[in-house]
Amino acid sequence: MSGWILGIGTVYLCMLVTAALRARKSNHSDNDFLLAGSSLGSLVGCLTVAATLFSTFTLMGMPDLFRNHGIGAWIFLGVSDCALAFVALWFGINIRRRISADNFNGFSDWLGRAYRGRHATYVYLFGIFVFLIPYVAIQIKGVSLFLNSIMPGVMPSWAWSVSIVSVILAYSELGGLKAIIFADAVQGLVLFGATIVIAISCVAYFGGIGPMFDSIESTSPALLSTPGPSGLFTYQFLIASFLAIAMIPVTQPQMSTRLIIMRDSSSLARMAVLLAIFSFVLVLATLPIGLYGAALYPTSATGEFIAQVLVYDQSPIVAAVVVVGLIAAAISTADSQLFALGNELRSGVSKPQYQSLRLMRSAIVIFALSALVVSLVSNTHIVLLARTSFAGSALLAPMILSAVFFPKQLHRAIPLLVGLCLILFLASIFGLIGDTFWGLRMDLVMFIAVTFGTAIILMFKNHYLPDERKSS
Repeated sequence: MSGWILGIGTVYLCMLVTAALRARKSNHSDNDFLLAGSSLGSLVGCLTVAATLFSTFTLMGMPDLFRNHGIGAWIFLGVSDCALAFVALWFGINIRRRISADNFNGFSDWLGRAYRGRHATYVYLFGIFVFLIPYVAIQIKGVSLFLNSIMPGVMPSWAWSVSIVSVILAYSELGGLKAIIFADAVQGLVLFGATIVIAISCVAYFGGIGPMFDSIESTSPALLSTPGPSGLFTYQFLIASFLAIAMIPVTQPQMSTRLIIMRDSSSLARMAVLLAIFSFVLVLATLPIGLYGAALYPTSATGEFIAQVLVYDQSPIVAAVVVVGLIAAAISTADSQLFALGNELRSGVSKPQYQSLRLMRSAIVIFALSALVVSLVSNTHIVLLARTSFAGSALLAPMILSAVFFPKQLHRAIPLLVGLCLILFLASIFGLIGDTFWGLRMDLVMFIAVTFGTAIILMFKNHYLPDERKSS
């Protein structure tokens, strides 16, 4: 297997270097570097959006969730991701009517102009930085644990993390968004193919889909119903998770930017349909992998289970593809996130003379180091960490959607309300306040509060904002 890993890894690395150099050569302006020419086609668009969404937790977190909590994970992941594809189409069509790629500089800049003040910009930057840095850390943490499990004598987990961050920084700084999109396309295909192959292998072990469920029913029947063995999939968890995941195209800049740079509306529509199919099949394929783990490795630690099912129980070439694919997934998703964060900081700076690529590149380095630190201190519950990130960023949705659909009724009270809810949600995560209120989960309470609060403000503040210069 080591020979296969070395060979496939070398090919992948050469592809990355070639793509980065070609992208750098074709980047004739800042716009090319930041927006990849704004001509994304439907197939590549689907692959790059899917790659930013499905990362290391696809083959590590999702099977482990099915293994420990049962088929309720399908409602959490499969149904929610298909809804995400619909929201991507709906939001993409409407945001493209408000913003053209030629005039797009970043959502933080656009929100500041829409709300005629810096309040919305600061709240948006705060929200994405606080909740997306942990999401980047998830990619680094997940793949470093995996590599340490299958190659324990090579280097410690923290050294794998440092190596991954180094590659991410080099690649992001060199080729810009064009190079990242190319890496996304390769990663999406590799991840999809490897997942399907392993899922078929797991089903074949049981002798078919029916015998697979019969085997689980005879040993762990709680896995075949909600809320699952540990009661995770309650109706509140599922509703809050559905909203958090469905709002990703609205609130996470690495994905919403890709909607804006699609070639045209027809390409956007085809991309959304392909994304729904991709999501449906990919998440469904992780279910038999998880049930296979529940049957053979029910008490194993996450890293042990993942190493067994993805590497040791597979043929050497499949195992090598999985290893390289997971490294590619971590790099692809993390560099998309870091690139988007750097661009949003750049666009959110008020003075045009500071909106330079140098500032963006410096910001990417700082955010990458922050993600590295978080990855080193975070726990191993990868999917649940991702869900917390999605839930926090989802609180930004009412502020963004208001700017899209009600541009004449905006008021600075909306970003202030969103900022307050973000702080309260953070306080609940760190245990400073309770994690429930009136019997409801705090993330669900905050989403309800920010949604209805924004609606009330829009209804009772139905007037044009004063001119920013007059208000200042």
